[in-house]
Amino acid sequence: MTDQPSLSFFARFWLAFVCFWRIWFDQAFAQAVLPVREADKASKLPSGVPPSELPAGPTEQKPPEKKEPVAALPPEREHAPALQILAMLQREGRFIDFLQEDVAAFPDADVGVAARIVHEGCRKVLRQYLTLEPVLPQSEGDRVNVPAGFDAQRTRLTGNVAGQPPYTGVLKHRGWVTTAVKFPTTSPAMDPRVLAPAEVELP
Repeated sequence: MTDQPSLSFFARFWLAFVCFWRIWFDQAFAQAVLPVREADKASKLPSGVPPSELPAGPTEQKPPEKKEPVAALPPEREHAPALQILAMLQREGRFIDFLQEDVAAFPDADVGVAARIVHEGCRKVLRQYLTLEPVLPQSEGDRVNVPAGFDAQRTRLTGNVAGQPPYTGVLKHRGWVTTAVKFPTTSPAMDPRVLAPAEVELP
């Protein structure tokens, strides 16, 4: 193979200029130059390492996909758990019926009998589906200490509240906290707005 004469800077510049435009507008010329380009790339690979095992170059970053906004639940579905509790209290203790009545027109004895029925049914719901414990273990009427940094959501101060904790006061109500919830799941096909169906007795 004969030695090729070296090209000057201006000769290389002119050759690059001509090739650049010919590659743009002459498909056959570009196809002929491509093997030379591939051979030049292969000659620069590390010896003994196949191209498939070389680390991949930087990939083109794709723009993040736009996520469709999640449709807001209708009010009846968003508040379905609360409506479910009302339905249970109604089913077991006629809770809604009792609250919808104008008890002011009834004698105290009749109100007491109705309240006993409501109390029994609603208490059954609480014990079946919720585990409740008092916030404070002391008995109502005992003197209790409220330390500094107390949880204001669990302990509410009443009366003459002044200065900074710790405080000492009388326990008026022990409070309640739920430690376990065992509500059954409801079918999506059911309308949670129906707290109690209408009852029609057929002859």
